[in-house]
Amino acid sequence: MKKILSSLIIILFFTGISDVFAQNYMTRNGMIRFYSEAPLENIEAVNRQVSSIVNSETGEFVFRVVMRSFKFEKALMQEHFNENYVESHKYPNASFQGMIMNINEIDFSSPGEYDVRVEGELTIKDATNKISETGIFLVNGDEIMGKCVFKVKVADYNIKIPTAVVDNIAEEVEVTVEIPLKKM
Repeated sequence: MKKILSSLIIILFFTGISDVFAQNYMTRNGMIRFYSEAPLENIEAVNRQVSSIVNSETGEFVFRVVMRSFKFEKALMQEHFNENYVESHKYPNASFQGMIMNINEIDFSSPGEYDVRVEGELTIKDATNKISETGIFLVNGDEIMGKCVFKVKVADYNIKIPTAVVDNIAEEVEVTVEIPLKKM
């Protein structure tokens, strides 16, 4: 009897969990790219280790990125980025926590392209700022591709640019986010 009761509890537990996770889409291999166009030199870095989860019922949306995972064309740029600008030894992650404001306009059961409006807080280093951006969701079965392009002011996130290289780095960088999400 004890064995049957234990088995029943385990089945109910996992059934309940699958219902809870049924509305979530997740990835651990999203992509964030940033691009800085400046008179002396353009700077680009790509990170393909972005974790994200979206709740398709509530619109809750989060992502986290390990700052050291950004890859640059030049090793010296990567070193300066980590040691001097974002201080990844002190602030190893950047994150976003927010909501998809028009979640009710997205039909997750119907393939197609849907406009999304996202509001939340972006944290880089020791600074958190509210952001509001638009993007798209490409829905295809149990998979979604989320895409967004927006600008970030470097100074808003306490990233100090030394005057010796101020012409090498733009005051605003373009951020591209592509997140392939799969239903959990």
